[in-house]
Amino acid sequence: MKNLQKEFPVLSQNTYLNTAASGLLYDSLLDYRQEHDLDFLIGGSMFRERQEQFLNTVRNSVADFCGGSSENTALTPNFSIGFNTVLNGLEKNKKVLLLDEDYPSINFSVKNKGFNVYYAKVNASLEQNISDAIAEHSPDIFAFSLVQYISGITIDLDFLKALKLKHPNLLLIADGTQFCGTKVFNFEKSGIDILGCSGYKWLLGGYGNGFLIFKEGILKSITPKNYIETATNTSYDSSYTNLKARFECGHLDTYNFGSLQFSLQFLSKIGLSKIEDKITQLSSYAKNEFMNLELLDQDVIQRKNHSSIFNIKGDQKLHNTLKEKDIITSLRGNGIRVSLHFYNSVDDLNQLVEILHRYR
Repeated sequence: MKNLQKEFPVLSQNTYLNTAASGLLYDSLLDYRQEHDLDFLIGGSMFRERQEQFLNTVRNSVADFCGGSSENTALTPNFSIGFNTVLNGLEKNKKVLLLDEDYPSINFSVKNKGFNVYYAKVNASLEQNISDAIAEHSPDIFAFSLVQYISGITIDLDFLKALKLKHPNLLLIADGTQFCGTKVFNFEKSGIDILGCSGYKWLLGGYGNGFLIFKEGILKSITPKNYIETATNTSYDSSYTNLKARFECGHLDTYNFGSLQFSLQFLSKIGLSKIEDKITQLSSYAKNEFMNLELLDQDVIQRKNHSSIFNIKGDQKLHNTLKEKDIITSLRGNGIRVSLHFYNSVDDLNQLVEILHRYR
């Protein structure tokens, strides 16, 4: 993890605590992108002749990184498009459990499509709230973010495994956009049926790329009957009901998905376990400092495990003060969101804490 400022020029000018909004572009990725477009410039359509084989390697990279199967991996421009495609394949009489503070791309999409919607409250008792809501409403689907984008509260992965064992017919759809790239994770061993992710945050893949990974056999359960009947009763062959046909309509951009693959390899070379350790250390340090300053909600304080996203008490004035000091954060919810990746340091946090002390 040395020479981070060389790889990430933003860090030489700013204390960047905002990966939850956008991951950083870095020099090695910029070099790759320039070479990609130079090859396209020189080759034109001949460059695209290799795109199918290349995109297969991207699916392999995604599957290897997340512990999934490349055959059950679909590439999508972002999580929201993939998630809405999943929803389009579900019968509208399904009952869907959501989290009350979750990302609008999840909650609004589900509610807008007319499903029967129920909510579990996001607080210190999150897992118990989910269990209680399932017991009360018997939902068919539970759609959720692994890490809450405002508070940083994260669902316990062991809880999800146990939940799936107890409710094998409950479809678990997870958004990993604020999770993937922060921890070692094995999709096949998780209780999740469908994992979606946009690549522009913690994966450092830039914009315009994402993916969905499915457990074996899940695709059939989310494919509309009329879709299968149309493919069966017309000249279209059965391949039109497969994963690529459902979720990879149109042309995929090798620039964007090549960027995703490059960053997955970049993170893997550093070592995801090392990245997880660094983030865990920073998160623990930050939580203690913010607690000492009485800047955290009790729901976060009471949680045993937390992500590296924190929402601290603050307003527009404090946010502007931080920005004037080149400390980059986001206004979210009722406070200021601070998010820490492996390229951050204790010194970054100390700079923030020093200003927070003075601001009180």
